[in-house]
Amino acid sequence: MSASSVLYATNFMFKGIDLKMEHFRNIGLIGRMGSAKVVETLRKLRKFLVNEGYHLIIEENIGALMPGHGLQVSSVKMMGEVCDLVIVIGGDGSLLGAVRELAKSGVPLLGVNRGRLGFLTDISPSDLESKISEVLSGKYIQEKRFLLDVHVKRNGNPIGFGTALNDIVLHPGKSTRMIGFDLFIEGQFVYSQRSDGLIVSTPTGSTAYSLSAGGPLLHPKLDAISLVPMFPHTLSSRPIVVDGKSEIKIVIGDGNEIYPQVSCDGQHHIPVAPGDTVSITKKPHKVRLIHPTTHNFYETCREKLGWANNLISS
Repeated sequence: MSASSVLYATNFMFKGIDLKMEHFRNIGLIGRMGSAKVVETLRKLRKFLVNEGYHLIIEENIGALMPGHGLQVSSVKMMGEVCDLVIVIGGDGSLLGAVRELAKSGVPLLGVNRGRLGFLTDISPSDLESKISEVLSGKYIQEKRFLLDVHVKRNGNPIGFGTALNDIVLHPGKSTRMIGFDLFIEGQFVYSQRSDGLIVSTPTGSTAYSLSAGGPLLHPKLDAISLVPMFPHTLSSRPIVVDGKSEIKIVIGDGNEIYPQVSCDGQHHIPVAPGDTVSITKKPHKVRLIHPTTHNFYETCREKLGWANNLISS
């Protein structure tokens, strides 16, 4: 399908998920740095899309690794202003970085997996051209995922801010000491805890670090946040799932002898000190993720997590 093809404006339902056909003409390409496989896939995708007549815009850093590409270059943030679709080639971490830059713009993102698990980047390089063609012809599933914002204050003054699609994590940093903190949800005191920290996860992040810490799997359509303690110094401390609109506040205990960190998706880090307040809320803007029509959350879990595939009842 070429860029001059007819614009579809029809909305319809596919397996209970909204499919919205759009006309993608200006397509941004982002790739993970330092990977020869990513560059190889980018070259293949560039050739395919140029031959189909699309206007491509490549992220400036990855463009430097492809001399003679002949494409318009842009920062990731600017892609949100000029692109109708952004394709991310790499792992889930690459997509997470792009999401934080592009969430406010509302531009949809599509992931090609060149990483390991690939819960978010769900197009295989072996299916690259066929799946991309389907999406560009209007056959795709669109999901809206919410993000979390974190604000850190010291003596009432803001000292740090971050955004995460997967999780916001309070952790000891390089120290091996426990952290003492108080937890409040919607202004109500929940508990005081000594542990290695706390993972505050979205449904998207429930298949990531939270899962490794024993947290629950949350379906992506849920409006919920999970709070998962990390090695708590009590056997009764268990994960809590709260409403997605809840305000979560963590107060770092004055008696701590270490300076912990608050990390957003494991990529952006904010140092905190005893007495600091960490406030976490849902971000007003949602990110739009595009998937092929074959995308299925439970099938992805079976494949990535090694769940049994054979029906006992058949």
